Amino acid sequence: PRISEETKKLVLKEAKKLNYQANNIAAALRNGKSNTLGIIVPTTDRSFFASVIRGIEEVCNRAGYNVMICQTYDNYQKEVDTIEALLKARVDGIIISHGKETENFDHIRKVKDRGIPVIMFDRSHDEAGVSQVVIDDYFGAYKSTEHLIEQGCKRIAHFTNIHKISIYKERLRGYREALLQHGLPFEPSLVVESNLQLEDGRHSMIKLLSRKSVPDAVFSASALGAVGAMQVLKERNISIPDQVAIVAFSNEVYTSFTDPPLTAVDQHSMRMGNSAAEVFLEEISRKDKLFIPHTTVLRPELIIRASSLRKNGLNH
Repeated sequence: PRISEETKKLVLKEAKKLNYQANNIAAALRNGKSNTLGIIVPTTDRSFFASVIRGIEEVCNRAGYNVMICQTYDNYQKEVDTIEALLKARVDGIIISHGKETENFDHIRKVKDRGIPVIMFDRSHDEAGVSQVVIDDYFGAYKSTEHLIEQGCKRIAHFTNIHKISIYKERLRGYREALLQHGLPFEPSLVVESNLQLEDGRHSMIKLLSRKSVPDAVFSASALGAVGAMQVLKERNISIPDQVAIVAFSNEVYTSFTDPPLTAVDQHSMRMGNSAAEVFLEEISRKDKLFIPHTTVLRPELIIRASSLRKNGLNH
């Protein structure tokens, strides 16, 4: 306030001339706050993660926070290094969906121990000891399998990923329980494990079709895996859904444009991002920095399309 207007103008003119940029890290050291949030995802080229990020930004930007978005490509060491980089950048908090390789959560606990809020979303793990925002994967898988049973399917295969990740454990559990509660046997031979990418879906479908008794439906834990299966079925002139019905977990943008359109579980990704951001703002507002971990569970929705609706089920 004691600096004259003339001096202020001279300083700002010189700053512009020298292309001066404020040092946010230095400001964060002085103020104890950077107004920056770190977001860590396996990849941004999936509409699910892109939509979650948008949901986080929507809430955090309104609260005056900027975000730094980082990708790990499911690599554990890159995840650890990214956490370190964000800590050095003095972020006020981190929202993360951990990678498929992650089994040790010491790097997550390290952030929490520093009094910095960490919120996990989608892929979660109780061992990390932080707040989580997740979808009810069990419910989504149960409803998907039940829908296929209601369409008259008797031999329903399941494409899954490594079972140590909670979302795939829960999707397998929901699939299994739906079969058993509707009087159908759970056959481990119909569960095919892979990385659930497009080529994995193709290989998994080829593997199933090579057997004497082929499935009449597939519930895939990923949309890409389901699309790979659909490609193989179409190449072999196997009718979808009359001969093999398909349902996928994750209502990606392209699922409504496949031929036929793909029945999929909508994870309400924008709402998940909103919820994760709200939990962060709640925790950052705590003066004592004692974060009591809690889990927010969102209810998914089955979007029924032509890939699973058999002729005798159109009126259902």
